[in-house]
Amino acid sequence: MLKQPTLIFFITLLLAGCQSKPRQEETIDFPPTSTPPEWTRNTSIYEVNIRQYTPEGTIRAFSQHLPAIKALGTDILWLMPIYPIGQEQRKGSLGSAYSVLDYRAVNPDFGTMEDLQDLVRQAHSRGMYVILDWVANHTAWDNPLAKEHPEWYHKDEKGNFTPPVDDWSDVIHLNYENEELRQYMIESLKFWVETADIDGFRCDVAMMVPTVFWEQARHELDKIKPVFMLAEAEEADHLTYAFDMNYGWELHHIMNEIARGKMNVDNLTGYLKKYDSLYGADAYRMNFITNHDENSWNGTLNERMGEAQQAMAALMATLPGMPLIYSGQEAGLDKRLKFFEKDTINWQESRLRWFYTTLLQHKKKNKALWNGAAGGKLVTLATSQPTKVFAFTREKDGDRVLVVLNLSNSEVEFTFTAPPATAQLSDLFNAGGREALSTMPVKMAPWAYIILTSQP
Repeated sequence: MLKQPTLIFFITLLLAGCQSKPRQEETIDFPPTSTPPEWTRNTSIYEVNIRQYTPEGTIRAFSQHLPAIKALGTDILWLMPIYPIGQEQRKGSLGSAYSVLDYRAVNPDFGTMEDLQDLVRQAHSRGMYVILDWVANHTAWDNPLAKEHPEWYHKDEKGNFTPPVDDWSDVIHLNYENEELRQYMIESLKFWVETADIDGFRCDVAMMVPTVFWEQARHELDKIKPVFMLAEAEEADHLTYAFDMNYGWELHHIMNEIARGKMNVDNLTGYLKKYDSLYGADAYRMNFITNHDENSWNGTLNERMGEAQQAMAALMATLPGMPLIYSGQEAGLDKRLKFFEKDTINWQESRLRWFYTTLLQHKKKNKALWNGAAGGKLVTLATSQPTKVFAFTREKDGDRVLVVLNLSNSEVEFTFTAPPATAQLSDLFNAGGREALSTMPVKMAPWAYIILTSQP
């Protein structure tokens, strides 16, 4: 029998060990996967840069553009962060939208909570959905949480707050080992769903926050309504219960390198084989050729892809996954938007609007192109130019699409190992695609694309 002091010491150690583990890991049995909301099955996503979208840079001014975005075929609006921005160690005159001062308020430069609620109501009335950009990993230096709960943050050996990455000097790193922080952040996420009827979240640098937190958050949010969760991450373990979709970064980089002549179709097919082995049939990937980070820091589409950009957009929109359009992409945006200053998009007339509308409206009605398990499996077609020509079909419930792309900067002449059937298909762009594929060998100009479809 143990003496009393020894027994007390043993119990103390046991309790301390139990308390060191995150409570939700012990009490919640999360499902292995989430089921994406049904309204995401045939949709594309549109990233909204409120600051740069209009001369006013407000939510109210942006709302006037909803009819044009709906006509484009993009039904999910991802709003870049709409929260107040910190002043301390701010970058530029306006600061980064990812330096959050208050998780439960609207940036007064953008408008009011009523403006956001009205935008969501307008979107819903048009059959559209709104997700907010959520910055869980870090806050502004002057976020009140830093004074009220300094224990919620990572510190250096001297006890000072630290940025999560050296270059991110305008923010400080939250520490998710603290359960009170996790609960605060979950309540903040719920606040936007309950207050503004938000439909989900794009979660900034999701891989830098423990997955178990995202699982707990998803569990709580789904009690209110089915939400759509997008992870800014590429790890396969995020596409389990926590998230419905993550980033197709590797695909994006492969497309950039093919456009530069540094990679070819072999790299693309290798990626797709890996994709099939890593992800389940109902996992969504976000396919994109630009976004706010790529545009501001790595270059415009003209800089990165040049004459290849439309071929890459056609590829993005027809591969398994959900296509993304960034603000101004449909207008041929040809400048790197400033990240910390006002830099209004020039909404010029562009044939690209018709091009993207044709692609994305077609995706909505052709089940072969739908997202996750609702869409058709990709089947590649072998050709005599395997490093330059990428050809594939997808089929679902009687719908079919045949896609052939010359992913090179030179004219190609090739034959199919087994010529695809085209008799019941129409040319999506009415550019002579059926005729081009009806004779052998097929000739295609540099960066040319052909999309034949069972849905006229």
